[in-house]
Amino acid sequence: MPQTAFAEQPGEPKPDLTIGFLLMKSFTLASVAGLVESLRFAADESFTSRQIFCRWEWMTCDNQPITASCGLPVSPTADLDFSKNWDYFVLAGGLLEETRQSPPWLLQALRDLHARNIPIITLCSGAFVAGNAGLLDGRHCAIHFTTRDEFRLRFPKAIPVIDKTYIKDGGIISCPGGTAIDLAADLIRQHCGLVRSQKVLKYLLVEEPAAPVKKTQQKNTLNEPDVYENELVNKVIEFMKHHLDSPVPLADVAEFAGVSFRQLNLIFTKCTGYSAAVYWRRMRLELARKLMADSSNSINAIATATGFADASHLIAWFRKQYGETPSSFRKRRRVVERLVKE
Repeated sequence: MPQTAFAEQPGEPKPDLTIGFLLMKSFTLASVAGLVESLRFAADESFTSRQIFCRWEWMTCDNQPITASCGLPVSPTADLDFSKNWDYFVLAGGLLEETRQSPPWLLQALRDLHARNIPIITLCSGAFVAGNAGLLDGRHCAIHFTTRDEFRLRFPKAIPVIDKTYIKDGGIISCPGGTAIDLAADLIRQHCGLVRSQKVLKYLLVEEPAAPVKKTQQKNTLNEPDVYENELVNKVIEFMKHHLDSPVPLADVAEFAGVSFRQLNLIFTKCTGYSAAVYWRRMRLELARKLMADSSNSINAIATATGFADASHLIAWFRKQYGETPSSFRKRRRVVERLVKE
């Protein structure tokens, strides 16, 4: 997960989730509103709307006010700057005539973002922009049913899906429209914790999703986090989830999967964008961060519980992944908790 790089004021805590929104001309308001309203509820206590746990910025291609498809004008809050390390970058599309063709500079900027492992979220016809950038080749993409035929003609290498509220595949998260609240709840759960995700659903009067259907009943749930259209990858991810506390050699994991070590890495890189080792370490770091946020366990204990050799090993990788030490992360969380109670 990319490090957050929004400029904070001195003494101001770093948020858990940052999102940059690029609003395209005639963007669809509903999906953008559903995503940002969810962030708003997760960002602070009650209805105060301070951007503490979550922060976001509105940008446009020319840094000028833009109008949604419903006629609502919106002014950007920041100049378009692709150098920032958002946790997610949103392409908010709408009317197809505005997203069928995109300027070359934008397409290259998106490729660069993707190369930096910053996940790109496409809302509505934003998928056409990502498709023009070549980012959907060989990937599943959730699109609106009304655009399927044209999408197939324009992007024959992509795999369009019309019955999912969103799909994660290879660093691209596609959402065909609607309110995007399901997607928002998933992102908030992942970055800010289950409690804040539940708060969002409660405040927006949305029922929590039912427990996932077992694989025997439903082969693929591509909108679920960390689920890929590859049985071997899914099998290995499940193995990794059950062995987060034990540093099993990757050679043994490859043997479990019935492939060579080299084949395992090739398949993982193709499906997830990461080698098997990097993917597994990111899973363990996510668990470590959750334990640091939700418990008072020592760093040593958390290192043991997440398969790291010792506290120093965990601290080094945590700093590299999140740009701060576990101690500074916990300190920041305490500051944030005090802020939201003021």
